[in-house]
Parts: sequence; structure tokens; C-alpha cells
Amino acid sequence: MKSYRKELWFNISARRAFVNITPQVNICLEESGIREGLILINAMHITASVFINDDESGLHHDFDVWLEKLAPHEPTSQYRHNGYEDNADGHLKRQIMGREVVVAISEGKLDLGPWEQIFYGEFDGKRKKRVLVKIIGE
Repeated sequence: MKSYRKELWFNISARRAFVNITPQVNICLEESGIREGLILINAMHITASVFINDDESGLHHDFDVWLEKLAPHEPTSQYRHNGYEDNADGHLKRQIMGREVVVAISEGKLDLGPWEQIFYGEFDGKRKKRVLVKIIGE
């Protein structure tokens, strides 16, 4: 069995954003040479997320509005976690959107549904963060 590991780095200038990372993940898959197996993609920071969904701007706007209703950033005083940083809402948003995804690899390709894409979700931006890509298989 082969194993491949790579870190993807992001420095999002906005507080919140959704970035389609499917092209970068496909490059990792090509570099790995693995044709059959599994790929894990996970955010290595507690205020960021990796998830699978449709790449449609209206949907991304809806995610942002919905998450802000569930865990509003302000007033920051509503959260006990806030003190040194004001990112308690980012922790909650990450919990909702998830830490990671696992995708099957079949015949050297990501085995995704017709509209599925892999996204990095940022909920406390303006600093460098990473995503782990780990691939195992043959």
C-alpha cells in the first residue's frame, strides 16, 4: 500500500470565505500515483472546515447567512470563549460544517457525485492556516 501526505496552505483576507479546493486535491492525487484507495482532506485549525457540496455562489451566500444566524460573530461579549481572541463563533461554525471529508479514489480519480466539489471553509481568517491531504491505496 502507498501513502501520500501534503499540506495545502491558505491565508484568506476575509473573516469568512469558502474556497473550492478540488483542483488542488486533484493535483495531490496525481502526484501520489494512487489509482485505488481513499483520500482524507481535513482542516488543521479549529476555526476552519472542509466539506463537500455544490460550487454555486448563491448556495455559498446562503451558507454564510445561515451560519451567521446560528452563531453570530457579534456581539462578541455573548461568548465565554472570547477574551484574547474574538473567534468563538468560528469554533461553532466549524463544528456545524465539519472538520474533514473522506473520498473514494477509483481508477485514479476522485469518486465524487455529479455536482460535488471539495471546499475549504474559513471562519476566522486573516492568518495562515493549513489543510492536510492524506492518501492511501494502490
